[in-house]
Amino acid sequence: MDKNVIAVILGGGAGSRLSPLTSTRSKPAVPIAGKYRLVDIPISNCLNSNIGRMYVLTQFNSASLNKHIKNTYHFSAFSSAFVDIIAAEQTPDNPTWFQGTADAVRQSLRHINQQDFSHVLILSGDQLYQMDFQEMINNHVNSKADISIATIPVNAKEATEFGILKKGEGGIIEAFIEKPKAELLSDWVSDTGEAMHTQGRNYLASMGIYIFGRQVLFDLLQEEIKDATDFGKEIIPYSISKHNVVSFQYEGYWTDIGNIHSFFEANLALTQDVPEFNLFDNNKAIYTRARMLPPAKISGTTLEKTIVAEGCIINASRVENSVLGIRTRIGYGSTIVSCYIMGTDFYETLDEMNTSVSNGLPKLGIGERCYIKNSIIDKNCRIGNDVRINGGKHLANTEHQLYAIKEGIVVVKKGAVIPDGFVI
Repeated sequence: MDKNVIAVILGGGAGSRLSPLTSTRSKPAVPIAGKYRLVDIPISNCLNSNIGRMYVLTQFNSASLNKHIKNTYHFSAFSSAFVDIIAAEQTPDNPTWFQGTADAVRQSLRHINQQDFSHVLILSGDQLYQMDFQEMINNHVNSKADISIATIPVNAKEATEFGILKKGEGGIIEAFIEKPKAELLSDWVSDTGEAMHTQGRNYLASMGIYIFGRQVLFDLLQEEIKDATDFGKEIIPYSISKHNVVSFQYEGYWTDIGNIHSFFEANLALTQDVPEFNLFDNNKAIYTRARMLPPAKISGTTLEKTIVAEGCIINASRVENSVLGIRTRIGYGSTIVSCYIMGTDFYETLDEMNTSVSNGLPKLGIGERCYIKNSIIDKNCRIGNDVRINGGKHLANTEHQLYAIKEGIVVVKKGAVIPDGFVI
């Protein structure tokens, strides 16, 4: 285990753009790929990079995230590895909650400072990627950097959505601009390499992944710019002119789970024959809570490009281009197309099912003869028989007690009860 590095994973704010998935949980706690949580991604990347000491900073809707981390990441008594939660707290010196990414780290320094380390790796809790942080750390040390920023080459269309960095000789970052307008991009071209230029990826976007030297971080947050609340908007632009800030260029798969559309696309992309995010890589395993669930049971169903998590009971007619989360139950004659079904946290017994039906309540899961397309079904939903949910661009954005529609994607809210014959 690398004894020089501490990782700090930012638990995120309200995550309103990912609502309603974040109405009861923080962004890093949102289920992904049927059986994981978003926070499992940075933690797994750290473990695969031989970084075993991690702090997760939490504040908003953090109960389920805290529970997941507590139940998942246990290490040997003979190991110094840990994943500890630092929750926002009011103290005599600081009566406020976390005001932003930099402020969250600043308020946590008194806890982090108790460890022995020379570098701090700062990560987001809501990105999907597989990265060897040791390569970035080695580059940081070899280039004698004060701060390293992971960057990814993007094209002109994507560049207007990111913080863009201008790279000079030796990978040193010379300037930074937040979400530049298209007409300004000609001044922000960097040497991203021949392969990237061929693809039109001429601009370096910040991935929100940073390495700071220990003293540099403490000096910045406590002395130099002690009122700054955000890394991307304040700390990094300030540091470029004051410190040796270096780019570490990453060219693999990376996506920021910023909104419902990106979340939906990232999950469905996992069903491709050779997905860019590889869940089946022996050397880049994604770790999560080990559940003692039975294998999935499937009867009479045609499955096409579908991921099925453990514990599912599937009697559907057809499931296509979809992700079925743990304990998903789908009744006879139903068709599921381009959906992420998150599954359930528990099973109903046969007696409970009969009681539900006799009380006019649909069984837990998806009923019979349903047709569901372009949808996200959050955890523990009860969808009756003959329900039709046909998501697509023809639907206007809307907010309903049972569901929300965003960019044509229907999101059925956690625990929603959809009666028989309901149509969206």
